[in-house]
Amino acid sequence: MKIVIFGKQFDPKQTPYVQQLFDELYRKGTQVCVYKNYYDRIKSHINFVKKPGVFSYSKDIENLDFLFSIGGDGTLLDAIPYIQNLGVPILGINLGRLGFLSSVSKAEMGKAIDYIYAGNYTLDQRTLLKLEKPRNLFGKLNFALNDLTIYRNNNTSLVTIHVYVNGLFLNTYWGDGLIIATPTGSTAYSMSVGGPILTPGSENFVIAPIASHNLTVRPIVIQDNSEIRIKIEGREEKYLLSLDSRQRQINKTEEIIINKCNFRINLVQMPEQSFFSTIREKLLWGVDSRN
Repeated sequence: MKIVIFGKQFDPKQTPYVQQLFDELYRKGTQVCVYKNYYDRIKSHINFVKKPGVFSYSKDIENLDFLFSIGGDGTLLDAIPYIQNLGVPILGINLGRLGFLSSVSKAEMGKAIDYIYAGNYTLDQRTLLKLEKPRNLFGKLNFALNDLTIYRNNNTSLVTIHVYVNGLFLNTYWGDGLIIATPTGSTAYSMSVGGPILTPGSENFVIAPIASHNLTVRPIVIQDNSEIRIKIEGREEKYLLSLDSRQRQINKTEEIIINKCNFRINLVQMPEQSFFSTIREKLLWGVDSRN
């Protein structure tokens, strides 16, 4: 079995957990390949049974069976451009904070690897959104697992955003910006501005304003097969547009068109885990803080 390890940041305090990960994989006879920048950070801290392969670009990894993202949710989001539409299952190992996507804890790593080798897991398919226009803003990386967000460009004036859904005018939003979130992204930035939590297979998107100037405006849920068209107005000539962790400036004259992406991402789900158990745990539902 060939498994790719993707990481970004490394704290020497994480050494015992990263060492355990490699020990478990080599014990299983795994062919291991590591993202080069991450390998350069860990190589002086980890004792490798044998030197792993390294990669820097998506073209450098072929015929892999799994990708292990080690870090937090941001690390997992940054791993997606390396596999794109290959359908490779992703296991998120959480060494970060909240970890909705990276749902396997440090203590569960060994058990998770045993489950994978035994075939005792399921794949949770997650929808992505696609930026159809402007076409060249992000090149081939014109998709997002969490959200597309439009922001003010480092100024204090409001941005005015006109939104159309399937050619029908929805609303004009005045505020700091606007979020278009997938079900996966509904537990990220969208939730922090009051958006609802969507289950992964709900086939919806959320349109959520950021600091709306009109207090009666609320997030709205639409079908994910809708075409969303956006026009921007404001005093500034440029605004910021992000796809997950990637960000670019955009001219206010540019029309923005968003659709559902034509491929999905496969997240590895352990037998005892579910979306509901994850949000209960991460959001402390049912916990009485008085005790």
